[in-house]
Amino acid sequence: MTFAPVGIRCPDHANMGAPPTSPARTVRVARRRLSAHEAPATMILIAINVIVYVATVVKGVGLNDPQGSLYYKGALFVSNSFLPGQGLAYDEWWRVVTATFLHASLLHLGMNMLVLYMLGTVVEQSLGTGRFMMVYVAAGIAGSAGATLLSPNAPTVGASGAIYGIMGSLLVLEYLATGSFAGQAMGFIVINLAITFAIPGISIGGHLGGLVGGIVATYALVRTRSSRNALLGPALVGGVALVSVGVAYARVRGYA
Repeated sequence: MTFAPVGIRCPDHANMGAPPTSPARTVRVARRRLSAHEAPATMILIAINVIVYVATVVKGVGLNDPQGSLYYKGALFVSNSFLPGQGLAYDEWWRVVTATFLHASLLHLGMNMLVLYMLGTVVEQSLGTGRFMMVYVAAGIAGSAGATLLSPNAPTVGASGAIYGIMGSLLVLEYLATGSFAGQAMGFIVINLAITFAIPGISIGGHLGGLVGGIVATYALVRTRSSRNALLGPALVGGVALVSVGVAYARVRGYA
């Protein structure tokens, strides 16, 4: 995909008006385009989310409302009277990651996976698979931190924190390519944030935390891409994840 002042365009439309090329070059470009459309990490993430959902259904109570032991073992919350002795307050810190692979219903899973496919393929092609995964994981943890801050006792699940991070990543990429925030990415974010605040039961903290984490992580990676220190960008993204865990830790201790 090509980031242009008029929005995100496919290579064919982005090259309209360009001088004609030789048949041999056309074949080489077509081959590059074919490989560029591959987004293995995005597809693997979708597969993992679907597999985990099936597992929670098998261990849970229903196809469209899994719950069950596996579901609550991975869901994010500080403490909950319904689940005594469980949660971040009892040092179950794996929940900041596992919650991002759990979903509460088929609709929840389907909507998240649709948006992940739509945006993840574009961002993965732009950043590269490794950098894309760094942003996804860091944004997911940042989303968990945001959910912990604003709704510590409500069991929170879903990939939407990480997906909002991908939205933030798309915003950064579009801005750096066009010099404007008034593009498709911003419009998509505004619409989704409006839905987040309008519909009860959606994790506002999870979405906002993931969005901020994705923006910061992507900017760090892109701005350090030409750095002589190849580890600087990944280190900064790791810092985003660590700061997020620190924020969640402070909230848990403050809650206790």
